[in-house]
Amino acid sequence: MKTLKRFIIYYRPHLALFLLDMGVAVIAAVASIVFPALTRILLKDYLPAQNTRMITVILSICAGLMVVKAVSTYIRIKWGHILGVRMEYDMRTELFSHIQKLSFSYFDNVKTGHIMSRISTDLNQIVEIAHHAPEDILISTLMIVGTFGFMFAINVQLALITLIPVAIMIWWMFSYGTKMHSGFHNVLKKIADINSSVENSVQGIREVKSYANEALELKKFEDVNHHFKFAKEHIYAVLAVFYTGMNFLADGYYLLVISVGVFLMYDGKLDMPDLVAFLLYVTFILDPIKRLNMFAEYFQQGFAAFGRFVELMDVEPDITDRKHASTFEPVKGEISFMDVTFKYQSSPDWVLRNVSFNVPAGKTIAMVGESGAGKSTVVSLIPRFYEPQQGKICIDGHDVMDLKQRFLREHIGIVQQNVFLFDATIRENILYGKPDATEAELIEAAQRAYIYDFIRELPEGFDAYVGERGVKLSGGQKQRISIARVFLKNPPILIFDEATSSLDSESEASIQKAMEALSKDRTTIIIAHRLSTVKKADTILVLRKGEIIEIGNHDSLVKQRGYYYTLYSTTLL
Repeated sequence: MKTLKRFIIYYRPHLALFLLDMGVAVIAAVASIVFPALTRILLKDYLPAQNTRMITVILSICAGLMVVKAVSTYIRIKWGHILGVRMEYDMRTELFSHIQKLSFSYFDNVKTGHIMSRISTDLNQIVEIAHHAPEDILISTLMIVGTFGFMFAINVQLALITLIPVAIMIWWMFSYGTKMHSGFHNVLKKIADINSSVENSVQGIREVKSYANEALELKKFEDVNHHFKFAKEHIYAVLAVFYTGMNFLADGYYLLVISVGVFLMYDGKLDMPDLVAFLLYVTFILDPIKRLNMFAEYFQQGFAAFGRFVELMDVEPDITDRKHASTFEPVKGEISFMDVTFKYQSSPDWVLRNVSFNVPAGKTIAMVGESGAGKSTVVSLIPRFYEPQQGKICIDGHDVMDLKQRFLREHIGIVQQNVFLFDATIRENILYGKPDATEAELIEAAQRAYIYDFIRELPEGFDAYVGERGVKLSGGQKQRISIARVFLKNPPILIFDEATSSLDSESEASIQKAMEALSKDRTTIIIAHRLSTVKKADTILVLRKGEIIEIGNHDSLVKQRGYYYTLYSTTLL
């Protein structure tokens, strides 16, 4: 019931369209119900009396009802579907907006293909019941109630008998509802698995081909595809029994009416026009029942999809702004860690233990250590991508937990090792740092990132497409576009997370110059494995197994001949 109430909420913005849809549905239903009654009057009264005028009037009324029904059906089909599409638009917008608010921990544990399935396939299922559910219930109810009203007026005895198969049909329909709901819910889950499998294979197509593992990917896909096939075969087996039973009961309905009608005519309690009217009304009862049959299938599909929609909408972000979250100006960029301890939700092991350090505003620190030491985790805590279980992180003396997330992240620029570029133009990717930047600002950012000369040589210039994830560009070119993006953002705090670790020496040199220009007069944290990047830092933090074990500049740390010296000596730096 709670889920149904939440579904009804989405009709409110489109109430006028909903009332139009329901109104023409009522008109079409009434026009259908009246038709057999007029046929009975025609056959019983005016045809035997050879009343040509009234026969013409009745036939004209019937023709008019057909036109009214046709116009109503056109309006219902067109605007009813538009109603569903607009509701789908609202739901998709709300769902996408909600996804944007979720914390990193959610995306760490949920496959992208599953999210895509909910925002596309599931919502397509929901729109079907958004359109069909109200009108199918209304039309079917009016048709059944109205039809039985006329049937009881014609012959109570026969009408009572015809109620029996209708009751059996309704019982049959509801008895299979639960089986269909669970079956369709399982199908939707398997579709999500297929989407996830395809996404992984396509995004990793270079790795697939470089390792000649096409057969392995096909095997993975066959596994999920097999489960999907099994799920669909199961639900179709249920549907086969359901529809076979309904069709059998519908055929039996006609036989029952004809059989009882013949005996009543034999006893003189029913005449031929009454029997013809009853047979016509049987059609008008079976039509809404068939409509309800189809509705039962659509409803179970759509309601299962809406359940998954609600399930995602009910996921609360782990990280939210506090009630009295604030901002401050100006942001100078001093960063302080005080006894910060952290572990990920999915892991029992502590990643950081009692980490404390201070970065003065405008200074540069480097963080070094073996993989898994916790370096990337430290910089992920500053913009509150994650939150520590213990300790405190401050910017200019303000606890980041008391700051608005948007404000905090607007003042931090991040350049990562694996740069993500959108499947768009170079212009759009750089402007992501400042969407309202001028052309002059765009060009200046590209120049300062040492990527402008490359862009100018392209036939399309800034309007050249980079491909999915920047596949048309080299690693160094992607990094420089990422740096240009941060130049436009112009934040007081910078984070370079392994920004040069996977580049050749020529690309590294260009990016090193861009990084130095970008870091000027900004608080900068650099995670790096290369000595050329680390040596120029004001301070170096050495991490090992989640703890800071050494602090100093390059020369002082080398003289200590400790862990940093070991990294330096073994060319790990």
